[in-house]
Amino acid sequence: MYYIGIDLGGTNIAAGVVNESCEIIAKGSVPTGRLRPFADIMKDMAGLCKKLIADAGISESEVKSIGIASPGTPDVENVKVVYANNLPAFIDAPVGDELKKYFPNVEVYIENDANAAAFGEIIAGAAAGEKDVVVITLGTGVGGGIVIGGKIYAGFNHAGGELGHMVIVADGAPCTCGRCGCWEAYASVTGLIRETAEEIKKYPDSKIHQMICGDESKISGRTAFDAMRDGDEAGKAIVDQYIKYVGVGTANLINIFEPKKFVIGGGISKEGETLLAPLRKYVDTQIYTSSAAGVPATEIVAAKLGNDAGIIGAAMLFKQDI
Repeated sequence: MYYIGIDLGGTNIAAGVVNESCEIIAKGSVPTGRLRPFADIMKDMAGLCKKLIADAGISESEVKSIGIASPGTPDVENVKVVYANNLPAFIDAPVGDELKKYFPNVEVYIENDANAAAFGEIIAGAAAGEKDVVVITLGTGVGGGIVIGGKIYAGFNHAGGELGHMVIVADGAPCTCGRCGCWEAYASVTGLIRETAEEIKKYPDSKIHQMICGDESKISGRTAFDAMRDGDEAGKAIVDQYIKYVGVGTANLINIFEPKKFVIGGGISKEGETLLAPLRKYVDTQIYTSSAAGVPATEIVAAKLGNDAGIIGAAMLFKQDI
């Protein structure tokens, strides 16, 4: 049998046909056109699925289920999107019923996109085979997913697991959620760019200042890391502070959930051990069990599936019923 995973985004709808080995055998995308009517978006989503089934060389009868990774808050039981702030038409949106108009004999599942990505990592990624895992994504924001006993945990109303919105600096930098001092405001790429811009002003003669030619618009999430590798003290100071911010939130989550693996994805995770080695060292000093001899520690690892995590996780959502 085969399974389809759909990653619904504000810009694009990505999807893939996934086999029993959790391998994507056909993949594609279409523009979302997020301001369009709900039915029009769903028609394109269904059309993409039908195209990928043909590309994979299989029949619709061989597709067991379709899973949707959606932004915002889903109603998992009724297969609806309750609210997605970047998709105006998706308010109490019956995505399951709508897809079944095109695939009447296929079961449809839905999950929050960050949770689906986390599930993908435990099904086929960096935490394959594990039952207790926390996955975070360091991107424009800080996304996250919690898996306990092999099941996604999202609270009684399925709006939990917003890991980026725990406060790590009281009365700190404003966050897009309306609070101040959220982990997302410091550990995201957006936060790193802001901190880099602020720090550069203190070092007008530094290499990092020269790298961007004094133009703050050229700062990216890589700028400070590149400057650090080039021996720049300002770059090192920025990276050290950033890793501390990431580490505070990481330690908090490990102390709460004690996962077997803590998986870090997103663009910054591509720094690999440049990020992970000092992060592990910092977290080791902060976790509750740090002084307990012989107690196994949570493994902090980089995600493996990249942008495919949501597709694979969504495709495998039927396993939550097993």
